[in-house]
Amino acid sequence: MQKKTDFLVIGSGIAGLFYALKVADHGKVTILTKTRREESTTRYAQGGIAAVMYPPDSVERLVEDTLKCGRGLCDEQVVKMVVEESRERIEELIFMGTSFDKNQQGTFNLGREGGHSEYRVLHHKDNTGEEIIRALLAKAGSHPNIEILENHFAVEIITQHHLGEKVTRYDKKTQCFGAYVLNPDTGLVETLLARKTLMATGGAGMAYFTTTNPVIATGDGIAMAYRAKAQVENMEFVQFHPTSLYDPATRPSFLITEAIRGFGAILKNHKGEEFMHKYDKRGSLAPRDIVARAIDNEMKISGDDYLFLDCTHLDPEKLKTQFPNIYGRCLEKGINITRDMIPVVPAAHYVCGGIKTDLHARTSIHNLYAAGECASTGMHGANRLASNSLLEAVVFAHKAAEDAAGSLNNSTFNPSVPDWNADGTILNEEMVLITQSLKEVQGIMSNYVGIVRSNLRLERAFNRLSLLYQETEDLYIKSVLTPGLCELRNIINIAYLIIKQARKRKKSAGLHYTLDNP
Repeated sequence: MQKKTDFLVIGSGIAGLFYALKVADHGKVTILTKTRREESTTRYAQGGIAAVMYPPDSVERLVEDTLKCGRGLCDEQVVKMVVEESRERIEELIFMGTSFDKNQQGTFNLGREGGHSEYRVLHHKDNTGEEIIRALLAKAGSHPNIEILENHFAVEIITQHHLGEKVTRYDKKTQCFGAYVLNPDTGLVETLLARKTLMATGGAGMAYFTTTNPVIATGDGIAMAYRAKAQVENMEFVQFHPTSLYDPATRPSFLITEAIRGFGAILKNHKGEEFMHKYDKRGSLAPRDIVARAIDNEMKISGDDYLFLDCTHLDPEKLKTQFPNIYGRCLEKGINITRDMIPVVPAAHYVCGGIKTDLHARTSIHNLYAAGECASTGMHGANRLASNSLLEAVVFAHKAAEDAAGSLNNSTFNPSVPDWNADGTILNEEMVLITQSLKEVQGIMSNYVGIVRSNLRLERAFNRLSLLYQETEDLYIKSVLTPGLCELRNIINIAYLIIKQARKRKKSAGLHYTLDNP
């Protein structure tokens, strides 16, 4: 069964929706989302979106903060471009219906987070991502050229490989013709042909056992692009958010936004002592890689399973008004943040690497674009500056839309694409292996490829993962496809890429910290 669309968007987060709204006047747009349309990593973004809005802030200051945080591995040209466009993209989000908090003077109530030298983070209380998704979905839902297919899982993007031609990595002749899509309602893999395809599938936090990411963050887009021979880079730079709520019975972990530290909260140990000054003069507002390693080190020294974030010295009414979701969630767990310190622990949060793109969000595969967390644009380097991710997503979604719409007439549908070859047979008694293998992968990554690494740990992780990879590929070939099986396969691909690229980087840099060469 074949369908056609001009613009295929895989993912319904901020990058996918922003792009879709910009190209919709140029042709038919089909957005695929593997669950409900509002469910994306963006929805869980609490802190906000960084932008240069008012003096004394400036483009130069945000560029400088970003480059410092990226440990010298950012692409300075990309950083300048993104920051220079920040205000214009913010104004577009507002035009599309997004509401950001303002103060009594009617100007934006800007926050500050780790690594920022100025107050420049726009937010909507502590549910900024949810507000952005609400606005963009409302706009997309009313556009006649936009179709959103919920519960549709992209299995593979289509290239010449599926036409029987050999495809090699970095081959500039490789083209994307659309995607093979699993419709769980029918159990069929459908062929969706597209003239332009945007990968906007978000991150891969579910490769780790403890993560702030929703369960959908299984690295699908990066894994699909890698299997299609696209260039993938910097996967070793996995950012652990320093402060997730310590609650072992709950997965994913509840994020305690960095904005609360910008508001004045302080990290403390079990003795009630501040400790961050031992690691960085910026204290609790140091960049995330430094804070996460500091907490990890303090827990190893003390033997404690968690540390604390202290808000008890802050104005209680302002605290509850500014962070109502955090206040409410903690209260459910018996923690009143106006009186009690919050138990926190680092959790996998953001992949700084991904599908390599150029300044126009183009990947190494023709007619395939990438934006958002699944892309590696050069913006983040070895460590992402807080609240730069949503900004990067809208800027590169805009760049992708400009390029895709402007070159649409040069792209045609490929009528030679074959239908999916479904040879699998149902193995119901073996499906338990998916759950067990997922736990094994997450255990490997959390224990050996976490905040602190070593050559020995990486080698052990690689060897153990190799067996899981082969077992899962065998199961994949034999089985009727399910989203769970496809996600497991993608997570294993992601884990392989993280380990492989971590082994290649011999010296510590930002989020990649190795005991063998710190």
